[in-house]
Amino acid sequence: MEKELDDVLPIMDVQHDCILSKQGDLTVVFKADLPEIFTMSDQEYEAFHQSWIKAIKILPKFTVFHKQDWFLESSYKADFDNEDSSFLTRSSERFFNERAFLDHSCYIMITKKPAGRKNSSSLFSNLIRNNLVPDETLTMQFLQDFIDSTGQFKRIMEDSGFIRLRRLRNDELKSQSRNTGLIEKYCFLSENENSYIYNDLKFSDGMQIGDKHSQLFTLGDAADLPALCGSRINFDRYSTDKTKFSIGFASTLGQLLSCNHIYNQYIFIEDAQKTIQKLESKRLRLQSLSAYSRENMIARDATNDFLNEAIAQQRLPVKAHFNVLAWTSEKEELKDIKNKVSSALAQMDAAAKQETVGAPQIYWAGIPGNAADFPMNDAFDTFTEQAVCFLNMETGYRSSLSPCGIRLGDRLTGKPVHVDISDEPVKMGICTNRNKFVLGPSGSGKSFFTNHMVRSYYEQGTHIVLVDVGHSYKGLCDMVNGYYFTYDEKNPIRFNPFYIGEGDSLDTEKKESIKTLLLALWKKDDETFNRSEYVALSNALQLYFEKLDKDESIFPCFNTFYEFLKQEFVTVLQGDNVKDKDFDVNNFLYVLRPYYSGGEFDYLLNATENLDLLKERFIVFELDNIKDHPILFPVVTIIIMEVFISKMRKLKGIRKMILIEEAWKAITKEGMSEYIKYLFKTVRKFFGEAIVVTQEVEDIISSPVVKQAIINNSDCKILLDQSKYQNKFDQIQELLGLTDKEKALVLSVNKANDPSKKYKEVFISLGGMLSKVYRTEVSLEEYLAYTTEESEKVKMNAYAQKFGGDIKKGIAAMAQELRRGT
Repeated sequence: MEKELDDVLPIMDVQHDCILSKQGDLTVVFKADLPEIFTMSDQEYEAFHQSWIKAIKILPKFTVFHKQDWFLESSYKADFDNEDSSFLTRSSERFFNERAFLDHSCYIMITKKPAGRKNSSSLFSNLIRNNLVPDETLTMQFLQDFIDSTGQFKRIMEDSGFIRLRRLRNDELKSQSRNTGLIEKYCFLSENENSYIYNDLKFSDGMQIGDKHSQLFTLGDAADLPALCGSRINFDRYSTDKTKFSIGFASTLGQLLSCNHIYNQYIFIEDAQKTIQKLESKRLRLQSLSAYSRENMIARDATNDFLNEAIAQQRLPVKAHFNVLAWTSEKEELKDIKNKVSSALAQMDAAAKQETVGAPQIYWAGIPGNAADFPMNDAFDTFTEQAVCFLNMETGYRSSLSPCGIRLGDRLTGKPVHVDISDEPVKMGICTNRNKFVLGPSGSGKSFFTNHMVRSYYEQGTHIVLVDVGHSYKGLCDMVNGYYFTYDEKNPIRFNPFYIGEGDSLDTEKKESIKTLLLALWKKDDETFNRSEYVALSNALQLYFEKLDKDESIFPCFNTFYEFLKQEFVTVLQGDNVKDKDFDVNNFLYVLRPYYSGGEFDYLLNATENLDLLKERFIVFELDNIKDHPILFPVVTIIIMEVFISKMRKLKGIRKMILIEEAWKAITKEGMSEYIKYLFKTVRKFFGEAIVVTQEVEDIISSPVVKQAIINNSDCKILLDQSKYQNKFDQIQELLGLTDKEKALVLSVNKANDPSKKYKEVFISLGGMLSKVYRTEVSLEEYLAYTTEESEKVKMNAYAQKFGGDIKKGIAAMAQELRRGT
């Protein structure tokens, strides 16, 4: 015979943001934000575990703690409506569209039973009983005392720093006209809060809720429990010989169980004194019967040990129960689900018990607000310390709401998450600067990550200056129509430090940078210059730029400056009686003659194109062919620094980024090292960030500048696969100031990647306080834009030539052909 749900529903009403059951039980519901999975250390798990124990112990007697974790199969919904998104962003959205992941919600329900309320059992559930509300429940004092104790619970948990709790209000608990409340959501296993479909509940042939075929697996008998439990267990997939990687003890029933399921966790706090009295009576009975049966003797000893622990260590005896409710719309998948749940329980060293006869009552007790009606014959005696071990401690990766950041992937599923590694950590007080240090051996995916990061920041309006060795950013530079400075015989590298662009001005910094450049060209590294030479150069520049203002036909460049020195400034020096020992102008002109028209390096400082570098947002200086050149390299590095410092000081309110790749030769030069020190210490004051990327740890150690100035002033440390260094990682750990938790995370990178997906993992540490490992997974179009494989770059350029040099069309065509090929 069918029953109407309204007639048997155990919930009477929702008032004062509380659920009131027909038995007079009051329930307060919190929605919890848990720590992200794979981000906690052994010590943090233990601290979190102790917080749960303290919070549960302050709850009054006759209270039920019910934690309900929902894990719903979901998929990423791409945003195709944003017309401003770039070609690569749209390709990324298409790539991740429909990416499957588990969507997690966690609810903590604290139920207060009125005094004298009988415990429920499988035979006497309110599913078949309907009583009047006890008088105690109707008093305001009962409600107020209960609210106070839940407030204390919330405060203790939030003070731990691991969890945030938000109390649910009436409209979130009870269904409204436009959304489904938590009670109804559970009754019908609604996967969509905006669903208006009501389902039948059928228990005659298994559990069926609408079209969902369900199975219930319980941990309700002490015999099925693991022999040992703790706050954490080792996760072998990410552990190494040197490190043990920790996850929560019950994580296998949470994020790691890949199917639609609800994990219910109950802890029943009864009258501790009465519980101990009952167990004492039981011990005496078993004592008298122990002579007749070995089982009685063992049971007596177990009961005795339990009582000794309760008294000696002041433990709180409680009853507990844990169950997994899993479901699918396809009946054929039930066997697969059973295997998954059984395997998850086996990893905890627990035995799976599939409920059949008692399933309706246990499911019914899971209704929010009805935990007090749980059939107690399915609960077991334990202490709070052991019961808390079975709580699910973690959730999935969360996206930042910050507009700044990069798209990375959730480590388990690859679900796209937005990660802010610049602004948010500074606002939270985790970092004091935005500088970054990137370390990754060849082939670890370093160039992919840096390309991806740089592209993301560029699309968010950042001015970017890249110093590269190896053409890693050529594809991206072409994609965004940036300036690409490189050297080859047919098209040598050209600059024009004398040119002043529109909106720019000849300020002190501009003059100082030109003087530094001229002195670098004139004097060797071991030569010093005197004050009079410096003053003479200052006067020469001042007079030269005054002449440019008067005569607009003169093009500002080194050629016209050299001619001005030779023809006019020599006369000025003679008029001022400047002696050769104070400023030897003839020596100066002779040494700088190779940079004048007709000289060996006449191209270097006389550029007529790519002049307005202040306003150009994407500039790459490719130094591969000149990194060992004794003349070109120092000049180019000085110009690079001048370009960035000019941006840094003149572009107010605009984010600036300088990224130095494998340019260690420059950093070890004395002049450049001072620039680097200056940059890393002051760039934060100008809304900027400096990033250094390197392959080898030896590079860091060999340079005192890098070791001190860069590492000490880089609060964000990014490491890629370090598996080849795992036996000597202690040196890296000490050098970078990594904790043992961060060491375990770094050495877990790429340990158990999904073979069906093409990606590399990356470790990011923010101020040593927030550390996570993410996937760097990109679309095929992004891969072709970032690739450093010569054969792929040649093929991509050939495709681009078919479309008149349009790199975007070339990438799109090549990607389409590659997809057809696979």
